Amino acid sequence: MSVIRLTYKLMKENLNDLFTFLTVVREGSFTRAAAKSGMSQSAVSQTIGNLEARLQLKLLNRTTRSLTLTEAGERLIQLTGPALEEIVVGLEQLKELRDKPAGRIRLSADEYAIQYFLWPKLAPVLKEYPDIHLELITDYGLIDIAREGFDAGVRRGGLIARDMVAIPVSAEHRMVVVISPQCLPEQDLPVVPSQLLKLPCINLQLPTHGQNFPWTFLINGEEQKLRVQGQIVVNSISQVRQACLDGYGLAYVPQELVQNDITSGRLLTVLDDFSVTFPGYYLYYTSRLKSSAAFNIIVESLRMSDLP
Repeated sequence: MSVIRLTYKLMKENLNDLFTFLTVVREGSFTRAAAKSGMSQSAVSQTIGNLEARLQLKLLNRTTRSLTLTEAGERLIQLTGPALEEIVVGLEQLKELRDKPAGRIRLSADEYAIQYFLWPKLAPVLKEYPDIHLELITDYGLIDIAREGFDAGVRRGGLIARDMVAIPVSAEHRMVVVISPQCLPEQDLPVVPSQLLKLPCINLQLPTHGQNFPWTFLINGEEQKLRVQGQIVVNSISQVRQACLDGYGLAYVPQELVQNDITSGRLLTVLDDFSVTFPGYYLYYTSRLKSSAAFNIIVESLRMSDLP
């Protein structure tokens, strides 16, 4: 047995025995201590005997009617009692942390997920539970959430490793190509995706990918990707929308992002027959063990309950 394993074994034995000893002193009898600790009376008596044997000191005076501390027992309580009490209190505080909605929760997600699926659901939760402190970090990469110190991440369904716990937080989202009515004459609007290659397009370059986001279309039943060109490249989906509203070209965005603009006529959709639908977003994390109350509240508030 290694020195570390031996040391751990001895520490565990000593702590268990000290806690049993403290319980006996508190309760004033082996019978009540046994009931309190979930042990048999003989096991409690043997534990105290083992502790006395290791210390080579008698700790308790036992009679049929009473149980009193020896001088060594008094000294042991003085030396270890406060520390054991702190351990008990600390463990109780950890239990409260598990049961009480409090603490810091760190989530990683892309900009669109935060803006449209996370924040609308989490904002009222934070008002209801002011002791929950939330960190929403925008990130487009498939990061190791445990190594990076996150409690969970949010990504599209197809991008999550199989060994993760995955909770659906959104429905599928349809991608659309939109343009400001002032940008191009109606006769110049594209009717097939290949025509985009000769038209001004607004590119999205994700910070963690290093290249422009491809525009995906459903052509003859198969997904095909296009690399478009234009005057503007941005790294935020909100900036893509704004540049499109300002008339700088066509944009490839989730329909929900621009639905109000489409309804109001500020933007027009084109190539609708070629649109693709991406998988919905999932909240993913690495453990099925019981989490804190705060994390459980976050999970339940984000959970998509009305998926088809």
